[in-house]
Amino acid sequence: MSPRVVVVGPPGAGKSTVAALIATRLGEGVRDTDADVERTAGRTISEIFVEDGEPVFRELERRAVLAALAGHDGVLALGGGAVMDPGVEAALAGHLVVFLDVLIADAARRVGFNRDRPLLVGNPRAQWNRLMEVRRPVYSRVATVTVATDGRTPDEVADEVIEALRLAPGGAPAVTAPQPHLIRVGTGSPGDPAGPDSYDVVVGRGLTGLLPDLLPGLLPGARRVLVVHAAPLRAAAEDLRAVLASGGAEVCVTEVPDAEAGKTAAVAARCWQLLGRAGFTRSDAVVGVGGGAVTDLAGFVAATWLRGVRVVQVPTTLLAMVDAAVGGKTGINTDEGKNLVGAFHPPAGVLCDLGTLATLPERDLVSGLAEVVKTGFIADPRILELTGDSGARDQRSPVLRELVERSVAVKARVVTEDLKESSLREILNYGHTFAHAIEQVENFTWRHGDAVAVGMVFAAELGRLSGRTSPGLVERHRTALAGLGLPVSYRGADWDTLLAAMRRDKKTRGDLLRFVVLEDVGRPVRLEGPDESWLEAAYAAVSS
Repeated sequence: MSPRVVVVGPPGAGKSTVAALIATRLGEGVRDTDADVERTAGRTISEIFVEDGEPVFRELERRAVLAALAGHDGVLALGGGAVMDPGVEAALAGHLVVFLDVLIADAARRVGFNRDRPLLVGNPRAQWNRLMEVRRPVYSRVATVTVATDGRTPDEVADEVIEALRLAPGGAPAVTAPQPHLIRVGTGSPGDPAGPDSYDVVVGRGLTGLLPDLLPGLLPGARRVLVVHAAPLRAAAEDLRAVLASGGAEVCVTEVPDAEAGKTAAVAARCWQLLGRAGFTRSDAVVGVGGGAVTDLAGFVAATWLRGVRVVQVPTTLLAMVDAAVGGKTGINTDEGKNLVGAFHPPAGVLCDLGTLATLPERDLVSGLAEVVKTGFIADPRILELTGDSGARDQRSPVLRELVERSVAVKARVVTEDLKESSLREILNYGHTFAHAIEQVENFTWRHGDAVAVGMVFAAELGRLSGRTSPGLVERHRTALAGLGLPVSYRGADWDTLLAAMRRDKKTRGDLLRFVVLEDVGRPVRLEGPDESWLEAAYAAVSS
């Protein structure tokens, strides 16, 4: 259940009035989150500002908006500053959002700037200009439709909104967000009951609002749930706690160190301690909310508690969506290497809400594209074409959505055929042997995707030296990766140090180093025990 239309805009734009008129024309109910906040608090918004301060109000507002987005199916009007919360902005993805724009003269005429507008007290014009300088880009970013309201009656504005949404004969907006896409990992068809080790990866926008409907089906009968998250996702984890608790579950939430610092035996032991103290049984579950490090850790904790409890992964980064959260490989790091301790433990489901990418720093988004490019080189040439499109780096573009879906589909096909990496699944490690060596010697200060980008160039050079990869394909690696802003060279540690790190990689068999190289796009092959002169020459090629 989610709103058919969400109205946003600054004070004085007429959001509440226009939302009510749109609802009447659509024959739907209307809801105003400012009214929700006042009803919950038992005070006016200006009183909350004066007595408790803006941070308290913003938290009340955020919870009211997320609850309304998840639980109201009519027309919804948001408070003027609600969209500035990253979680709210992410949750709006996939909704029909109407931005009512207005100039200060009309806004002042309509509502006045007095004590009831606490952010505009003092010098209203200067305050307004500063406020809109910050907010207007966000309003525009979340908007499906923008309508200017200056000099117009509410009825005129509502009529334009209805026309802009291009209403179909039945009164339902013809402009609709793409439906979530289900990709099955394992046997059976997407959406069917999953067999052993089978599950669906759900890709779409606004999935956060669907969690109340999705999670009971993924975690049937779970009386206790542990939510594992990194510090930046504290608010998202608390919202998830509320969703699960409303279904009757006892919920523990634990915050773990961000990135690779969270993937240690000590952190895993702390999670086991929580599970033990809370009395978790085999029918209970773990939910991982965050990037690849968090989903790796959450999966490992679930795999090892009582020899395996269910886990649902909610990846919030591109890297986690296309790689770490899908496939059932879990693990933690040791001083000797990355992911050397782990287990294969397929999740009960994976929810990839593309809306969360709107809050991802561009550098992290670009890093995640390295794993997308990898799936293009090993299996899907169309991915390489799409990564050359400017939309590949646009968090809201249909191009990025297609890239995620295609990349996940590649991994799903491979994992379905080879769950435990006995043969075919090794192709997913393309570029990773050298990448993991970089990460280890750099003490995990390199982003994983950046290391994988360099690792793919190293593998391409190694393939060329072995006679399997053409010089043109090597150059295509550099062009595709550098074009996205990814690194294609590494000048850090010396060769002997890197070679020693590669020999500790989990893909090594005995003293035999194993690599994946390409005979062509979509034609990966295994290269075992390559001549050490080739390895050193490949290193020279990426370090020069």
